Formats: sequence, C-alpha cells, structure tokens
Amino acid sequence: MLERKEILEVLSEYDLNKTTIGVLASHSALDVCDGAVEEGFKTHAVCEKGREKTYTEYFKAHRKDGKLIRGIVDSTDVYNKFNEILKTGNQEKLRDKNTIFIPNRSFTSYCSIDEIEDKFKVPMFGSRNLLRSEERGIERDYYWLLEKAGLPFPEKIEKPEDIDCLAMVKLPHAVKKLERGFFTAASYPEFKQKSEAFLKQGIITREALAEARIERYIIGPVFNLDMFYSPIEEEMSKIELLGIDWRFETSLDGHVRLPAPQQMTLNEKQITPEYTVCGHNSATLRESLLEDVFGLAEKYVKATQKFYKPGIIGPFCLQTCVDKDLNFYVYDVAPRVGGGTNVHVSVGHPYGNTLWRRPVSTGRRAAMEIRRAIRQDRVDEIVT
Repeated sequence: MLERKEILEVLSEYDLNKTTIGVLASHSALDVCDGAVEEGFKTHAVCEKGREKTYTEYFKAHRKDGKLIRGIVDSTDVYNKFNEILKTGNQEKLRDKNTIFIPNRSFTSYCSIDEIEDKFKVPMFGSRNLLRSEERGIERDYYWLLEKAGLPFPEKIEKPEDIDCLAMVKLPHAVKKLERGFFTAASYPEFKQKSEAFLKQGIITREALAEARIERYIIGPVFNLDMFYSPIEEEMSKIELLGIDWRFETSLDGHVRLPAPQQMTLNEKQITPEYTVCGHNSATLRESLLEDVFGLAEKYVKATQKFYKPGIIGPFCLQTCVDKDLNFYVYDVAPRVGGGTNVHVSVGHPYGNTLWRRPVSTGRRAAMEIRRAIRQDRVDEIVT
C-alpha cells in the first residue's frame, strides 16, 4: 500500500487553484463530472477505445470565454484498455493536470487492485485501502467488516446441500466483468439444476461456483443508500444521506413483467433470470425509517475507522433489503461512489437537495468537499 505521505508529497507539487477532477469513464463518471463542473472544476475522463464517444463527443464540454456552455467533460485520454491508466507515463499526465481522482467500481474492476494500492501515485479522493473490501471471499471483505460493525446482513449458508429455503447464490459472471452470475434456489436439487444450466450457457464457471457465497434471501424491496462522510465537517453531522436508488436488472425485470402462465412456458435459456444491472431509478423512504438508515451508516463508519484507518472518506453506498417487519439487511457495500448515482445528475436528490438547499448529487457533494478542503488548506485530510 502506498503510504499516505507519498501521496501528500505528490499533492505538495500541485497547484490546487488549477485542480482537475479525474475519473475512469464508466459507471458513475457522468455524475462525477457534472458535479465537478457545477463547483467550478475542470474535468478529465480516462476512456477505453470503443466506448469513449459518450465522453469525447456526446458529453464533451464546450466553454466560451471560460464559461461552460454545454457538456461536462473537458478533456479525455483514450487507451486501448482501461488499465493503461496505471502506466507510469499516463499517471504523470494526470499529475500534470493537478488531478484529484475519484474512484468508481469500474476502476477497481478493470485495473488491478494491487497496482491501485501500490503503484497508482495520483491523489485519490476517498479511502484507497477500503476498495479491496468489495472483493467477496478475501480475509477482510465487507461481510467481515459488517460483522465487526454489528450490522445485519443475510445469513450465510455454508454449502449447497444445506439450502432449506429461498437462497441467493452470489458469484461473478463468466463473461461480463462488472456483472454477476447470481441465481436463486430453494433446495439443493434446484441449485444443481440452475447451476448446470448456467454452466452450460457459459454464464458462470465451475471455479467461481465452488467459491460462491450462498445466503438466505431477504424478501422485500431493495434500497441503495447513497451516503457521504465528511472528515472535515466541524459543526454539523459528518454523515449525510444524499439519495436512495434501486436497480433495473436484466433479465429479472423482464420476468416480473410476464404473467405467471407465460413464465412457465420459457425455455431453458430464458427461465432463469440474470441480474445484470442496466439502469437505476430514484426512491425515498418513509420518514420513520430514516433514523435506522443513519444508524447503519454510523456503525459502518466507526468500523472502517477502527479496522481500515483512516476510515471511509466521502461517498459510500449501503445496499440493503427491507423485510416484512421493516428490518434492514445490508447485502453489499460500495466504499466509493455508488453505481446508481447518475439518477441524481443535474437535479440532485430530495435528501441532498433538502440538506444543502440546492441541487446536490453525489458527484457534486464530492466536488463540494474537495472545494472546501482546498479553501481550508485541508486537502491532505480527504485524499489517500
């Protein structure tokens, strides 16, 4: 792991009055760039060839006499593969722009986490050491952290033969790098039938299946809680709820639109839904549940500060289910910008807007924190 003092040495060479906000051009990059330009920053997106035009053309920024007229992406680099951002010369290009980089899930999926931790010498807004906790199955993954925090999460089922109720089987998709090969099963025979069908279709691998996490399925709606922790806030709460989103998933959402008789006629390739995220929508919670949300966030923040010093910085997302008795269960954690924050782009979210009295998305809140840290000469407290 790069020592924080090494990153601060890089930061000491920056002209912070010319700070650029950098991001990998995927996942939540539009939210990050939109929020950055709202706070007066220039933006830079690192793209992969073949999927760059969203950033190099369609959302490219146009400025006239320094004023932003259209778009949000000021400059780009386009590489054959995303992981070329880790090359020494390409890191130098980011540092030359006085870049503060905001990580997202695509960054940690397409780039080696070892190299992000040990070799990516660009100041990063957020908690570099917490990014690894998203990798299920490692020694101190987010389940380990949730347990240490005393947070509720779905009960683990040790082996497929023990499945005695509806369960979720969690493993990566064999082809789609960012996606899942998840499936449900209510018994061992159903587990065998569905897993063999997915193996035959090339959706999962036997190696991944052997390492899959199986947990009891929580029946209830899903709420992704887009939170923010400010280490430099001195007067008000350091923890903020910015927004809540939920996912559209293929082909799951297609299945639930079909009447039951039609579902029963689907063939082997159609009958088991996939959980590939293809979009998000905005949600709110009944007010009596909001204090529970903050309670979850407080426990998570304290655990990160104890076990992953300096702890969470900036945005994080607690992905939850709520059961029939209104109990929350945390089934996933994103220790960075959540995947659904593009629902806030430009318009913000009811909670962030209410708190800050103007449109505040996760991307804009991150930029606000960077701007405030620059003004207070406290950038060293928000980067790793």
